Amino acid sequence: MLAAVPFTSKIEIHDALRASEWVGYERELSMRRFLSTLNKNAERWALLVFYVLLVSTMAVEVIRREVFSYSSIWGEEIVRYSFIYLAWIGAASAVRERAHIRIDVIMHYVPPTVKTLIYILGDLVMFAVAAVALYWSFETVKVSWEFGSVSHGLRVSMVWFLAAVPIGFALMIFRLSQSLLRDVQDLLAGRPVYEGDKLFD
Repeated sequence: MLAAVPFTSKIEIHDALRASEWVGYERELSMRRFLSTLNKNAERWALLVFYVLLVSTMAVEVIRREVFSYSSIWGEEIVRYSFIYLAWIGAASAVRERAHIRIDVIMHYVPPTVKTLIYILGDLVMFAVAAVALYWSFETVKVSWEFGSVSHGLRVSMVWFLAAVPIGFALMIFRLSQSLLRDVQDLLAGRPVYEGDKLFD
């Protein structure tokens, strides 16, 4: 087909193909950047949303109660359930950063390889616990869905609030999977295991 067209047309076709490939590459690069940013900051963004919602609702309720001598039921519910989401999403974020409280005195007296294996074992145990908890938390959401329970103030399905627990455990499992993959790669490459940020040295 290309032999039947003029030389200039072949050049134009070639340039068009290269431009198309470049656009595709740019799109792929942009998607990779977006996914990388999302992977790094997903919990932070969610925590920010729920924290702003919690603080702003509390501020409005305090003003209404102190100035107008009136408060609402739904305000208290928004604060309560926002705090629940904060707790579970924050737990998943702490898994990613290895920021959960742990006793790591023994880590100062073992070789790097043993330290990595201990971290892998800890992640596997936490993964198993999170998987069991995820299953049973889904059961609670399922029961609430079947009976159609709603909150007292907002009159919204309790499924949306009870879902905080399985969402939190699902995020933990996802972050634990990433942590396990990273630790195994560090073990095979002989690199020091990621231990998270330290409060004290």
